[in-house]
Amino acid sequence: MGQKVHPLGFRLGITQEHQSRWYAKRAMYPIFMVEDRFIRSYCHEKYAEAGLITIAISRQVDHLHVGLEVARPKVLVGSRGQDLEKVRQDLVKELLQFRQKKWSAVQRATTAELRLTLHVTKVENPHTSATILAEDLAEQLEKRIPFRRAMKTVLQRAEREKIPGIKIQVSGRLNGAEIARTEWIRKGRVPLHTLQAKIDYKARTAKTIYGLLGIKIWLFKGMKNELSVKGS
Repeated sequence: MGQKVHPLGFRLGITQEHQSRWYAKRAMYPIFMVEDRFIRSYCHEKYAEAGLITIAISRQVDHLHVGLEVARPKVLVGSRGQDLEKVRQDLVKELLQFRQKKWSAVQRATTAELRLTLHVTKVENPHTSATILAEDLAEQLEKRIPFRRAMKTVLQRAEREKIPGIKIQVSGRLNGAEIARTEWIRKGRVPLHTLQAKIDYKARTAKTIYGLLGIKIWLFKGMKNELSVKGS
């Protein structure tokens, strides 16, 4: 069997950056790691309609920074951003309850009061993100649209954004078949073995009446050197 490597973790420090940035002592490191996971799962569950793409977390002593990149910020913070403070307060409340359950009394006593800063950024071209394309495909499959038509629809959306390469893979009981199988489609080139390649990847699960369908999308957005030249 071929050994698979996560395309984002494979490129950390080259074309990808860590989505959690902080330093902690040995005793607090696993606690903060679990806390980061809680923040991500909470935001994905509660603000799924906003089209969450990335969640960046950083810590500075007693200050926690959370940055959200979304496709539809109005759903999250309102048309004029009036709900941003409410979203921040809800996150602080949930985080304090999480610490009350998971942290020991000593850890709570030695940790300063929670200060949280929330930043929400709008992504201008959401269909250049593998996350948004995977959510679109999952939504179509859950509405019982034939998988080939759904895959071609997502492929055409990526083509309109002039993405150099895209690969889509769907696995499971496709169209209600008794035997599960894997189908994939590719347009352009997707060089997964090239570390300098800027790859965006997302795995998603679609819940259908026949069972779960696994979705994987790879996007090739050009080489690192090409992107730096365009940026300059």
